[in-house]
Amino acid sequence: MPTSRDIARIAGVSQTTVSRVLQNRGNVQESTRQRVLKALQDTGYVPNLQARAMRMRRSGLVGVVTGRITNPFYPELLDGLAQALAAVDLRMALWASDEPASSTVAVQAIQGGAVDGLIFTAATPNDPALKQAVSQRLPIVLVNRSISGLHCDQVTSDNVGGGRLVAEYFLAHGHTDVAVVGGNDLISTGRERRKGFVGAFAEHGIEIPAHRQPECDFTHDAARFAGLELLGGESPPTAVFCVNDLVAFGLQDAAHRLGIAMPDGLWVAGYDDIPMASWDRIDLTSVRQPIESLARVAVETVVKRIKNPDEPYEHRRFGAELAVRGSTGGAPPPSVS
Repeated sequence: MPTSRDIARIAGVSQTTVSRVLQNRGNVQESTRQRVLKALQDTGYVPNLQARAMRMRRSGLVGVVTGRITNPFYPELLDGLAQALAAVDLRMALWASDEPASSTVAVQAIQGGAVDGLIFTAATPNDPALKQAVSQRLPIVLVNRSISGLHCDQVTSDNVGGGRLVAEYFLAHGHTDVAVVGGNDLISTGRERRKGFVGAFAEHGIEIPAHRQPECDFTHDAARFAGLELLGGESPPTAVFCVNDLVAFGLQDAAHRLGIAMPDGLWVAGYDDIPMASWDRIDLTSVRQPIESLARVAVETVVKRIKNPDEPYEHRRFGAELAVRGSTGGAPPPSVS
């Protein structure tokens, strides 16, 4: 394989100039840059990433710890993270599981120098490996997760505000007999979305009873089972907020099984607005998260943390918006006349 020395000889430049072109640094005349690029192309030169990592004392890898990729939200977020990492010449190492062992192995990887930083898209407050990594001030970023009191960078959407959006939407169209389905208190996204939704109704003097707030795993099957119980009893709710889209899909299937027409007999809204939500057969009203922005900022933040470990920690929060579709009859949100 050709070396950088060979490229320098062919292009008639120094190895330092070749290095500058490879790293896309300035101080290289355009005509010189083009000669180097042509030499690289003609010879099929491939950079030795391992040697470069040894010189820079970095691996060029960022680890990503994620939850079940059977939830369609995660592939969307992972795609955004992969693109954002590639844009800054970094690669991804992935640990995909809900098991605590995944975060333990990932933290061991960063401790051993196998990866330069970690992005957690799934995390709970009682994760001992995550706590250990944070206590050691390792480059850690949470994205789509928020843990109060944890001293690390966190990038989220406004989950409480998103839950409020759905509540205000239901109220604006006369739905006061409502329910909220999914999540539990350990997972910040479900907890915060539920808090925003229930809190907005409370401000209007409407208390949502406990039996109208069933918790369930973020899976289609668990949501379908919860939906059959919720909708199959006497006086079912007229509108249901599901704390993510996968839960909403399960709830929609439960309604279909029970012969409940949507939107005439039931309104359903989800959260995340993954691409499947807009499919004609699903047509789900959903709170849209800016997934691309979450991924981009998470990568920017972990890169900054790797380079400047002593910088103050940041908590970036993005706003959310309601994407209205057929599961709520296309009725406009309150701000739309």
